[in-house]
Amino acid sequence: MSEQVETREFQAEARQLLQLMIHSIYSNKDSFLRELISNASDALDKLRLEAFRDKDLDVDTSDLHVEIAIDAEARTLTVRDNGIGMSRDEVVDLIGTLAKSGTAELRQKLAAQPGDAEQLIGQFGIGFYSTFMVADAVELLTRKAGETSGTRWESSGDGSYTIAEVDDAPQGTSVTLHLKPADADDELHDYTSQWKIRELVKKYSDFISWPIRMDVEKTVPAEEEGGEPTVTSETETINSRTALWAKPKSEVSDEEYAQFYKHVAHAWDEPLEVIAMRAEGTFEYQALLFIPSQAPFDLFNRDGRAGVQLYVKRVFIMGDCDELVPDYLRFVKGVVDAQDMSLNVSREILQQDRQIKVIRRSLTKKVLSTLKDLQANRADDYTTFWTQFGRVFKEGLISDGDNRDAVLRLSSFASTASETESTTLADYVTRMKDGQEQIFYATGESRQLLERSPHLEAFKAKGYEVLLLTDPVDEVWVESVPEFDGHALQSVAKGEVDLGTTEEDTADQGDFADLLTWLKETLDEHVKEVRLSTRLTSSPACLITDTFGITPQLARMYRASGQEVPVGKRILELNPDHPLVTGLRQALTDSEDKDGLSETAELLYGTALLAEGGSLDDPARFAALLADRLARTV
Repeated sequence: MSEQVETREFQAEARQLLQLMIHSIYSNKDSFLRELISNASDALDKLRLEAFRDKDLDVDTSDLHVEIAIDAEARTLTVRDNGIGMSRDEVVDLIGTLAKSGTAELRQKLAAQPGDAEQLIGQFGIGFYSTFMVADAVELLTRKAGETSGTRWESSGDGSYTIAEVDDAPQGTSVTLHLKPADADDELHDYTSQWKIRELVKKYSDFISWPIRMDVEKTVPAEEEGGEPTVTSETETINSRTALWAKPKSEVSDEEYAQFYKHVAHAWDEPLEVIAMRAEGTFEYQALLFIPSQAPFDLFNRDGRAGVQLYVKRVFIMGDCDELVPDYLRFVKGVVDAQDMSLNVSREILQQDRQIKVIRRSLTKKVLSTLKDLQANRADDYTTFWTQFGRVFKEGLISDGDNRDAVLRLSSFASTASETESTTLADYVTRMKDGQEQIFYATGESRQLLERSPHLEAFKAKGYEVLLLTDPVDEVWVESVPEFDGHALQSVAKGEVDLGTTEEDTADQGDFADLLTWLKETLDEHVKEVRLSTRLTSSPACLITDTFGITPQLARMYRASGQEVPVGKRILELNPDHPLVTGLRQALTDSEDKDGLSETAELLYGTALLAEGGSLDDPARFAALLADRLARTV
């Protein structure tokens, strides 16, 4: 019986949509093989399920598989399966999706926002058309299980396709691509190369549960000296079919986990911890995550690779799925394999839907609980984690309000209690002095600078422990975390602190009233208030930021990122016991040379600014004033 071939024309809008899909939706031409293998795997799944449902269905399910065939001379690549197959109507409906009504609307949606087309995900016709990225013409031959005749579909993707009924089609579906010439400039590889096909299967489809087979040429050495070697061909399964995340943890060795971690993370270190998860119910997925033992070089590069790969039914979807874990857990590596998920038409961009939010919350809580276990039971491993990733992890104090308390309890900080050991806030609270209500902290560029800061003088003198926060993120998160276990976090350089005010301190306020007023008037350009300090013991003065003000360090960070943030005037605090302050008070009473005293006030302000690591507005003037004063003492 001869084939009755029917030619159908694509509408103009359908041709435009096809071109959009070929050239715009897919970012990587290699994706076509992933799509074909995924379609084949789905067809095998459907046949197995249908065979269970319909006991009268006359099909052989003993050797379900995917086969890849290469003809280098003809430049063809064929992907075939012995799965459920399609009827003629299904071919027209599924592969002819682009020719159906409503194409113009669909094209507009894809052009404006590809993610809106999530209802099309999983339809055979969508991924199938990615083949035209690499092929000049595509031929499909299919026969549905249980039917006697098959269907042949052919197109060059330029405006029309043909469809015909055939008698001799095997059960299942085969797709033959007449490949375009390889073009390195266009990133179009030679897909008749066996090693290239093996590479793509390994990357995208290695964990498909069905065997993927390919005839592989092998050279057999000559049996006699001087004879010619012979080339033979044998069929090999080129995917591993082994998904470690699908196996119980008890059945996987530490070495297997370590090798898999190095594979997915492109790392050389050993994993610090392995996290295996399985979620069942409304949203089913499996996850195999790793906490590394060493930070990668690009940890702080926002353009660096995210750590979690996404699979759907063991089909690789994307390698940098940053939607699955929050940014502060970007050091986590591994795989998430979902049974069903909303993706865009190319399976490359994940949608922010309910499923992904549920998975993200679950993964985050699991990672945090694992870190809690490290902190409680494996102190050395926790120290390794914190040393390598603590700076990144603390970003969660800013970005993850839902888990902020958990992140805070898992965080460690340097403090004045020890030169070598860090402390948690919970441990800090146990060491608080009787009557102490606040958790004191200082922020700065280094521990050395902080320990020499005048802001810490009275705290150290009176035995109050102070957290020493030196990471850039510390300047930001302390603004987001008001308290811990009922104890307010208090900067030693912001607002007023009560370290035990005495009657003598109160009396001093009156004794220095004239000096405070005069300094406020003299330094009005720089300060909003001048007052006596309870936090100084050896330095003459220090500068304090208002309780809700922006510190100079935080303002510098904003400026470095391109944001101009105004810094308001600050408060100058004086040490009433320092000879410079008492001498200035006396001079103000006795001297008639107020200009000379004004220069002293400038020096007092400048030294306070320098003591905290700040920058002078006019270094040359400060140096000249200082040199003049030194010259008078020689």
